[in-house]
Amino acid sequence: MSSSAFVPKPDDAGGGIVAVANTRSALSNIRRGPGANYEDIGDILDNSLVVYYPDTRTSSNWVWIEKGGLKGWVYAGYIEFIQAIGAAPSRHKPTPYDGKVAVWHWKGSAVSENTAADLLKNIKLRAPNVSQIWVKITNGVHWMGRYDSSGMAINGTESIDQWVTACQAAGFEFHAWCVPQGLDIEQEAAVLIEACTRAGVESLILDVEPYADEGYWKGGAAKVRPFMLALRRGLGTRFHIGLSVDPRKQHYHTIFPGEWSPFVDSVHPQTYWNIFRDTAEEALAEVWTVWGGFDKPIIPVLEGAAVTSEQTTAHTLATQVHGAKGISWWRYGTISQWTGVNKPIELSASPADPTSDIVQNFTDEVTILPTKQGFRSGTYTGKPEFSARRNTWGWDYLYVNTEERTSKVWAEWRDVLPRNGLYEISVFIPNRKATTARARYKVHGIVGTTTEVVVDINQNKNRNRWVALGVFDLDRTMENAGRVFLNDVTGEPDKLIAFDAARFRRIVSTPAGYTPAPEPPRPTIVNGVHVADGYDSPVGSSEQRSGQKLWPPGWRDASPFGKLYFIGTPSEAYHTGADLNFGAPYADKGMACYACASGIVTLAARMGVWGNLLIIRHDPLYEPSGQVIYSRYAHVQNMRVQVGDRVARGQRICEVSDAFGRFVPHLHFDLSSTTLLATRPSNWPKKNYNLLMANYIDPLDWIRRHRP
Repeated sequence: MSSSAFVPKPDDAGGGIVAVANTRSALSNIRRGPGANYEDIGDILDNSLVVYYPDTRTSSNWVWIEKGGLKGWVYAGYIEFIQAIGAAPSRHKPTPYDGKVAVWHWKGSAVSENTAADLLKNIKLRAPNVSQIWVKITNGVHWMGRYDSSGMAINGTESIDQWVTACQAAGFEFHAWCVPQGLDIEQEAAVLIEACTRAGVESLILDVEPYADEGYWKGGAAKVRPFMLALRRGLGTRFHIGLSVDPRKQHYHTIFPGEWSPFVDSVHPQTYWNIFRDTAEEALAEVWTVWGGFDKPIIPVLEGAAVTSEQTTAHTLATQVHGAKGISWWRYGTISQWTGVNKPIELSASPADPTSDIVQNFTDEVTILPTKQGFRSGTYTGKPEFSARRNTWGWDYLYVNTEERTSKVWAEWRDVLPRNGLYEISVFIPNRKATTARARYKVHGIVGTTTEVVVDINQNKNRNRWVALGVFDLDRTMENAGRVFLNDVTGEPDKLIAFDAARFRRIVSTPAGYTPAPEPPRPTIVNGVHVADGYDSPVGSSEQRSGQKLWPPGWRDASPFGKLYFIGTPSEAYHTGADLNFGAPYADKGMACYACASGIVTLAARMGVWGNLLIIRHDPLYEPSGQVIYSRYAHVQNMRVQVGDRVARGQRICEVSDAFGRFVPHLHFDLSSTTLLATRPSNWPKKNYNLLMANYIDPLDWIRRHRP
């Protein structure tokens, strides 16, 4: 029985140390006292910034910590406290980005605002700590207006002056960025000099990536120095020029870093962990490993489309572990959650101060699969043009050859939305038959604009993942609200373009936690936001699931969480969850499985050795943590739900099975407190214990602590 007594911080606690809490598991409990018998009052997520007091360490290894308004005791045996370095001393000269948070802007036709003033107003409203906007001004020798039909387009110096005026009125700094190509270096340099000598242009960032066939630097090593000498002659040596790069090790030498080094003042690595199939921690570690020797200040570009927890982790690691003096977020239009983006650069970290009580969550979700309800397609030739294929996530999609000028096919995704509000619209890019670098998705029916928003997606670089088109204000009563349109015209010969699923997720800002209702039942919707009222066993009758035993009578866990099994064989691994069996072998095949909590189905597909696999993103908990959990149900049969379906706690979703004869029938059931299962649904950490503990949690313990 947990004790409700509170043991305060000792009088001789000494001084606190600002540190990053590197937990062995995805989270660690904060308790009222120094022992597991004390009540759990909150959680520390992995890579959280905290103040801990080493002098309070007890003989049983409990220490006092403080995070925001949350204070209490944690078991230090599962946590490494890495002292935060914050704004570490640097031998480099200051940059215009020190202490600043920036957001990149690509082009006006890819966002729903009509003017720079409106765009800046919305950034300030959502993230008042953002103080810089980085605006794309040129592509090669051309002003960005060649590729941007909006009123915000950069068509010359007059457009830059208008942007600068809008920035000054809204309290922003204007920084320019461009994609140099190295084909006509004198003309490219001349255009950039003309732009950057305008009053109010604070710096220039060169986006140099090793993808010449996709419009990036084509001049090779030989053109770098002539180009930069011309640029420096016009801008001088005091004007700050940054270099933005794909920071992965395999690309380092392909952009000729030694040639750029004498002319640039900072490096801006594009740290897109989801695109790289990494965690934020792994991606940032690679940045400093690969680019630390470049001997320039590192100002990382972070993945704005990530969820809040990943944004916050990346921010903390970049600034407090690696010592970045500034950060930027790619890009406006695809950022759906702003809490992490709004986090300021702390010159002296103060995690014990009260933190924001607002958290952004996804609630209603509509997923439109090709050939299903809400999807329409056709041809302009009167002939069958599409080919079909099944993607690795379990549904069919269409594809065709790209066309340079004249379209042969079209497709649209449109369905009735559940409510009005802000929606993140994403499209799925399959792993095959998607080689175009310029799939031009068009979004219609956006509140506040009568024009379509055009977003070019490089399908070739974004395979087998959801890619955000942007965040849009949608009114479900408007004609074509949120309609997504795509045809086969990309301007490329001999490429393939895929027409896969589209997803609409409503974004809401909610209190960070919910006070439990004094009497059951707890609500399942609070202020229009779905919340989870608790977690149950995924097996057993309704009476059994509400009974005393967490695994109902007759059910046993053959492979508990964290157990090393199949020892001595090639399949040796730590188990990520529970393997639930009932009765004698094969007796449980066909027995019902239920959703352990309310949420949205994010996967329902056949996945290799897993057999049929179901994944649910559960609603935020109706309690102070507001935690969002993913659950996975594997080896099942007769799946009764599909991607995008909303399920209730206790709803029958599938049956126990054997992965098409691969295993003895059982339900593999696990829980993840990170977004790993959203991006890598078949993840299996094998013998990587750190990966296991960082992403999975003991389902028995979680259900015990969060029953309805």
